[in-house]
Amino acid sequence: MNSNLEQDILSRRTFAIISHPDAGKTTITEKLLLFGGAIRDAGTVKGKKTGKFATSDWMEIEKQRGISVTSSVMQFDYNGSRVNILDTPGHQDFSEDTYRTLMAVDSAVMVVDAAKGIEAQTLKLFKVCKMRGIPIFTFINKLDRQGKEPLELIEELEEVLGINAYPMNWPIGMGKEFLGIYDRYNKRIEQFRTEEEERFLPIDDNGELAIEHPMKVTSYYSQAMDDIMLLDEAGNAYSEEKIRRGELTPVFFGSALTNFGVQTFLETYLQFAPTPQPRITEDEQFIDPVEHGEFSGFIFKIQANMNPAHRDRIAFVRIVSGKFERGMNMTLSRTGKSFKVTQSTQFLADDRETVDEAVAGDIIGLYDTGTYQIGDTVVGGKKTFQFEKLPQFTPELFVRVTAKNVMKSKQFHKGILQLVQEGAIQYYKTLHTEEVILGAVGQLQFEVFEHRMKNEYNVEVRMEPIGSKIARWIENEEDVKESMSSGRSMLVKDRFDNLVFLFENEFAMRWFADKNENIKLYSLL
Repeated sequence: MNSNLEQDILSRRTFAIISHPDAGKTTITEKLLLFGGAIRDAGTVKGKKTGKFATSDWMEIEKQRGISVTSSVMQFDYNGSRVNILDTPGHQDFSEDTYRTLMAVDSAVMVVDAAKGIEAQTLKLFKVCKMRGIPIFTFINKLDRQGKEPLELIEELEEVLGINAYPMNWPIGMGKEFLGIYDRYNKRIEQFRTEEEERFLPIDDNGELAIEHPMKVTSYYSQAMDDIMLLDEAGNAYSEEKIRRGELTPVFFGSALTNFGVQTFLETYLQFAPTPQPRITEDEQFIDPVEHGEFSGFIFKIQANMNPAHRDRIAFVRIVSGKFERGMNMTLSRTGKSFKVTQSTQFLADDRETVDEAVAGDIIGLYDTGTYQIGDTVVGGKKTFQFEKLPQFTPELFVRVTAKNVMKSKQFHKGILQLVQEGAIQYYKTLHTEEVILGAVGQLQFEVFEHRMKNEYNVEVRMEPIGSKIARWIENEEDVKESMSSGRSMLVKDRFDNLVFLFENEFAMRWFADKNENIKLYSLL
């Protein structure tokens, strides 16, 4: 591989931002884009009255409700690095989309609300990162508001998440009395709400403020110095190796809304964040971004109607190795078919531009006419292989869906097919009547589905809840008889025509298993 390409690959930093809803995840994404020069004016998610919406929230329903329900991809250059940010859905009903996004990154930034600490969704997403050994960097947000004591937050991080923490900086005061942060790593104090030339204050060899300053006489400064002494003596030792292995999380304090501490975080993060990492194939080979040489990547997301005027579909590809060039020939491993890629794109939320070249670590969009599926592997060389499977969840909630206007059945089926391929909802049909049943992990997914069918496909749908069910697939389909289907164990087909039992409850499933010992059932994640 030529040294220029290797340099390009090693300059990539690809990460996802994870958090509980309302912890400030989309706001911090905006501020990072601001530093990267990608946008001129950061809007916050809740900026409804001003008409300013967050750049990374592009779907209509996101603007209405002030939540992120899709994963946006944004790219910018900063200090010699090319940064790819994946802003994930915060809402728990969309955790499946987030899980798949986490398969496409090399590190994660966890945003924690200083007043609330570790919340349920943060814990869930953290566990996925831990399972995959993804390095995690923590940003404790909203220091400009009153919150929990910093030492309490660090203790909570360690106890609830089971990871060691190393504070890279430390707050001086909080809320209305927030004065700034003591930067342990860069050995300076960064002042809150000051002119740029007065922003950084030097500290001496003893770790004290090196100049006379009004801050020195405050109790907040004394408290911060006591805490730092405690951290130096009894806290965790700094270890780049442990950060890389996901065993130690560097912690940064700041306020994304007031844009404080974000630049310091970004600059430090880029020094320690991993470069593009190898990925494992189904036959357990490691594909190294640099050494493999040939282009390869996998599809972790499909999004329909990013441009409603054109009814387009985009397949998001994480490039694992080598280089992508527009016009190159690519092979889809699942089908063995080769094709020339002439339309490809890169993103800043809803702004897109044609991409001619991209390298390992980058995320590109390929225009999709129904060719791709989530989890597909694409390769540039003659030798095909398949990257390990992406997680798919067993849905828990189910609804029967019909079009209110039977004359619109063509748009109805087209809309369902396209939205199902994005992976947020799952499609089933009854065996003979072919009624459409949709399954999802959370209720919000149905609301988004209904909204998008109406706004993007001009089809109003009728949804009849059939409640929570336990879905189980069958290993030995040939032994299943239709007579096994009943009101308590409905037999349906999924979109790949696999047979699936929808059990009414645990009791119904156990009763079925006792009666039909030869039928081997299994679930997804």
